[in-house]
Amino acid sequence: MDDGLSAAQTQCATVLSGLSDDRRELFELRLEHWWPDLGDGLNAVYGTQTTRDVALQLAQRAATAYLERDPDLHRLDLVRSLEPNWLQQPRMVGYAAYADRFAGDLAGVERRIEYLKELGVSYLHLMPLLRPREGDSDGGFAVADYRNIRPDLGTLDDLRSLSQSLRDNGISLVLDLVLNHVAREHAWAQAARAGSERHRGYFHVFPDRTKPDAYERTLPEIFPDFAPGSFTWDPALAGWVWTTFNEWQWDVNWGNPEVLLEYADIVLFLANAGVEVLRLDAIAFLWKRLGTTCQNQPEVHSITQVLRALARIACPAVSFKAEAIVGPTDLLQYLGQGTHHGKVCDLAYHNSLMVQIWSMLATRDVRLSSHALSALPPAPTSSTWICYVRCHDDIGWAIDDDDAAAVGLSGPAHRHFLSDWYSGVYPTSPARGLTFQHNLATGDRRISGTMASLVGLASATSPHEVDLAIGRFLLARAIIFGWGGIPVLWSGDELAMLNDADWADEEGHAGDNRWAHRPRLDWDVATRRHDPTTVAGRVFTGLAHLARVRAGLPQLHASVATEVLEVDDWGVLGTLRRHPAGLLVGLYNVTDSWRPWSAARVAELGLDRPFDAISDRIVEPDADGNLWLPPYAGWWLADPPEVDRQ
Repeated sequence: MDDGLSAAQTQCATVLSGLSDDRRELFELRLEHWWPDLGDGLNAVYGTQTTRDVALQLAQRAATAYLERDPDLHRLDLVRSLEPNWLQQPRMVGYAAYADRFAGDLAGVERRIEYLKELGVSYLHLMPLLRPREGDSDGGFAVADYRNIRPDLGTLDDLRSLSQSLRDNGISLVLDLVLNHVAREHAWAQAARAGSERHRGYFHVFPDRTKPDAYERTLPEIFPDFAPGSFTWDPALAGWVWTTFNEWQWDVNWGNPEVLLEYADIVLFLANAGVEVLRLDAIAFLWKRLGTTCQNQPEVHSITQVLRALARIACPAVSFKAEAIVGPTDLLQYLGQGTHHGKVCDLAYHNSLMVQIWSMLATRDVRLSSHALSALPPAPTSSTWICYVRCHDDIGWAIDDDDAAAVGLSGPAHRHFLSDWYSGVYPTSPARGLTFQHNLATGDRRISGTMASLVGLASATSPHEVDLAIGRFLLARAIIFGWGGIPVLWSGDELAMLNDADWADEEGHAGDNRWAHRPRLDWDVATRRHDPTTVAGRVFTGLAHLARVRAGLPQLHASVATEVLEVDDWGVLGTLRRHPAGLLVGLYNVTDSWRPWSAARVAELGLDRPFDAISDRIVEPDADGNLWLPPYAGWWLADPPEVDRQ
């Protein structure tokens, strides 16, 4: 595409003619450097005949966005270029929330920045806040307008003000960009329904059931309870439109390059509003191929590469996060493997770690989790995991049958047990979750619930039971804080908030019990967050302490892989991180009793005087050579600080 590059350079020079020589040169260098990624991605999706024209249009859009970008954001672009691994730094701690349920509106979020800083937050994910359809909107994921904010949350100026204030306080703003679908009320869909053939081509529309029936032979149902099937008849279109998630969420047709150009504009628009990380929602579903599940198709990664190259040219401070809850082998593709290495997403959710943490807490046994986590293929060193215990969504039990069989378990039986345990059906379970989307055909039962309700705080009736529940809570967090990547807290968990008993009373929520674990933050409880005699105080200060300790440990840089150690005791998960600054051994007791770990094994790894960074003390073995972990203890063992060696 060298001839295309020359044309793009000439075209962009015209757009940027009013800038200083150094500003123009910086853009030209970026364009030249990332042009091959742009062209290769387009070629893989659309072929050479279309590529040159689309690439030129993308270059012009990039130049225009660069011209319009605020000086403060240009400076951020330069700062990020000096620290390209900023997302991998141990100082990164995330917080996710719905803006209205956290603080009322965007101005309210801005007023609560100090609260976030107390927790050590440097990454704030505000759930969908672009204008959705009226009524049920799948929690905001049915977007009706990508360029305006929900009126009750504020305006674009409020968003820009918030992003500026967050940057000034060392916090990066993360927003959702829904790529797979738009609301039926979106302007594109409305134009298609009004007869625009151009906009009809933005969607997958079929005149009869022939092709939809053929596709559905291999398509899974996402919401079998309230949105069965993947196609909806629309009288205005006189056709069946593809609707993976809900009848009012229309899948867009990425096979049409005009769709890519539309989303390219949206990426640049949000970047210039101050968004630093774009969470690419439902990214796995973008490309449709008959005879497949229509997930994880190779074109998805080529499309992402194009958008990533575009951002690197115009606004390189922006990073991409893949919202792909898929199997480990498929997931790594979103972080860049093969020809896409370093060219797609920077971040992805570590769903396997989340599921295995809950499994360990229920069984008090680490054997399945140790096997499953150690069997995961290594992630690219340029990538970063989002480590979480729960999010806005339900918890699905992604336990692999082969992993279960390897440790003598039945995969279906174990998934059934976990659903029973966390819904409180199992006789000895302290959990109080809710069953979400029980699929009678497959037996699949997912779980809703706040972290506090799932670890047993809702059912605790004695100080001892409260202590155990808080122990489980903080242990799970110690694992994700100590895994590397970015640990992300869900709003309200830091105060140990329970399931919202009134979740069904709000309009549009009654059919979706995930709203039980999306409570409005109780600011009265938050006033007690420093009181060590309260549950909220113990949990909040415990999490803030983990964030502070984590920030001082270079071993937790996300470029370093976590190795899972061979099981020494069934109740203790052991991990190892090898960093040039030194080793870090993680030991996590998932039981309510004291458990041993051989001091000799720790010494063999290279730690003769293991120092627990969390409790700030040397850990001494007993007479038998064992290190004893208290119930639900988490240890981050390293060499003692230099002052202790002297």
